Amino acid sequence: MARQKALTGLDKAAIFLITMGPELSSLILRQLPQEDIERITYQIANTSKVDPEVKQAVVEEFLQLSEAQQYLLQGGLKYAREILERAVGPAKAAEIIKKLMATSKIRPFNMIRKADPKQIVNFIYNEHPQTIALILAYLEPEQAAVVLGALPGELQSNVAKRIALMERASPETVRELEAILEQRLSSVVDQDFAAAGGIKTLVDILNRVDRGTERTILEALEQDDPELADEIRKRMFVFEDIITLDDNSIRRVLREVDFKDLALALKGASEDVANRIYRNLSKRAAEMLREDIEYMGPTRLRDVEQAQQRIVQIIRRLDEAGEIIIARGGEDAIII
Repeated sequence: MARQKALTGLDKAAIFLITMGPELSSLILRQLPQEDIERITYQIANTSKVDPEVKQAVVEEFLQLSEAQQYLLQGGLKYAREILERAVGPAKAAEIIKKLMATSKIRPFNMIRKADPKQIVNFIYNEHPQTIALILAYLEPEQAAVVLGALPGELQSNVAKRIALMERASPETVRELEAILEQRLSSVVDQDFAAAGGIKTLVDILNRVDRGTERTILEALEQDDPELADEIRKRMFVFEDIITLDDNSIRRVLREVDFKDLALALKGASEDVANRIYRNLSKRAAEMLREDIEYMGPTRLRDVEQAQQRIVQIIRRLDEAGEIIIARGGEDAIII
């Protein structure tokens, strides 16, 4: 039983489909989104053995949840709870209901729970207190707390009281309200998803792909938009990323760097970066560098950034030449 508790939802899905056999499993998989199909099939491929007890427990849990869902659809939460309590007892019934209520198919306002609480406040601010109370009752407690806290004091207490006294709401009312609010929120949510892109997002991705993929993308961008390609290259490896290089690579870079640039660059660097640089210099060279920085006096930020960028260009040139290694995703992440 302990092993069952440790299983994730993905584990259970894989075990259930293995138990059902290839014919039934293929019919089930066809109904799922492509992303879920890939995740589940990968999990199936990596599941070599399943104890009979675990397999039985997973199938029983599926049957219980399936039956409970039917009870909910037929007669609502109260009806489902009564039937389940008679069948499996109050404790087990409460556990099943809790699992079902945690799924988006059962709980209304799924899209709204994905929205930022500040957005929710803006859209429900002028609604009737009873409507606000109903919405908050379906949100996650942490999310509802933020929304409630953003309401005016008088409205807060009014809504809080209505939540406390609320017992049930007709499914029709909930569905109608959910549809209205989701329609209002859809444009804002779409804007938020669109705003997730941009240069930083692309840089984060490119920093994790293999070198060949990075080169192909940047060369294509260079042809189409040289300025954009240049901006991306500048952000691909920033000066502070020096701490991700191994010591041999840092020493190789330092042989190419002008000492004046190094002093300027360290003027605006973090303590971690400075310590890595000093550690890879001779004792005498480190002392000289510290003295140069100490006697440098006030320095323009632009000069510091330009010096750091010149060092970054050296790092990227040495990386392209294969003389140092900048860790990436894919095959490039493997160092032997």
